[in-house]
Amino acid sequence: MLVPVFGSCPTYLSREQDAARRLILGELGQAGLEWRSLGRTDFPTRTPMREVLMLARRCAGGLILGFSQLEVGSGISKRGTPEEKAVAVPLGIPTAWNHLEAGILFSLRVPLLVFREAHVTGGVFDVGNTDLFVHPMPHGRASAADKKSLKEVIRKWSSEVLAHLTDPLIPTVMGWAEL
Repeated sequence: MLVPVFGSCPTYLSREQDAARRLILGELGQAGLEWRSLGRTDFPTRTPMREVLMLARRCAGGLILGFSQLEVGSGISKRGTPEEKAVAVPLGIPTAWNHLEAGILFSLRVPLLVFREAHVTGGVFDVGNTDLFVHPMPHGRASAADKKSLKEVIRKWSSEVLAHLTDPLIPTVMGWAEL
């Protein structure tokens, strides 16, 4: 039986983004983990936020894939504040659901694994500003060395997921009550 992990990922991806997602999903399967997410494996019958919480409660870990959904070439950040600055390089904005789902998963205290595309920042993707180590998004056509590195990251995280699943102080994932 595969261990369920909650996956946060935009529904619509470019070919390159989908290749990276499929590479990660392949490694999850090799580690004995099963990706579960709203809109891909599970479909809501109630409000989406409630469904996310219910599904997350049945998962032993969380995986956040920060793919850019909006690219901004220029702009002003924090307009009218002492921190105002020009945005001069491409800035990638992920789906807001990445942040919402990461917050739910963090509050459930499940092991989190976060990947982000190079130009995606903010919130859970801020490198060094969270309790998480944020990994660079692998490329779908990764080299052998990059695939080995990804496999090691997934292996380490999966051991945390399995430890979380068997922790006697944490309710059994599949047995948690519904809302």
